[in-house]
Amino acid sequence: MKSSSTPPPQTIDDYIALQQQPVQARLQAIRSLLLSIAPTATEKISYGIPTLALRKNVFHFAAFKSHIGLYPGSAAIEVFAPRLTGYKTSKGTIQVPFDQELPLELIGELLRFNVTALGLPSSQS
Repeated sequence: MKSSSTPPPQTIDDYIALQQQPVQARLQAIRSLLLSIAPTATEKISYGIPTLALRKNVFHFAAFKSHIGLYPGSAAIEVFAPRLTGYKTSKGTIQVPFDQELPLELIGELLRFNVTALGLPSSQS
C-alpha cells in the first residue's frame, strides 16, 4: 500500500501501480474482467479505491494487507449470500484472501447483477 507521503492515486492505473507486484496482477485481472462485461463503464477513483460507474457506481475493488476487497453493494451481497459462505463478508463487502484464487466467475456475475439492476445492457450475457 502507499505510504503517508505518497499522494493519493488519481486513476486506477495509479492505484494499481502503488501495490506490490503479485497484487497488481490480481487487481488488473479484476479490472479487465469488469471492463469486458461493461466496456462503456467509466473508471474512476471513488472513496479512494478503483470504481466502475454506469450512471452511478456499480462496483468497487481494493487491495489491503492480506486480501482483495470487493464492493458490489448490499443488494448483491444479499442475493449472492449462499455463494459467499467461503469469504468474510459484511453489508456490502467481500474479502478474498491473497491465499485464495480470485473468484472471477462470481465477480462477473456480481457486476452483471448490478448492471441489470440499473436496467443497462452489458456486453456479455
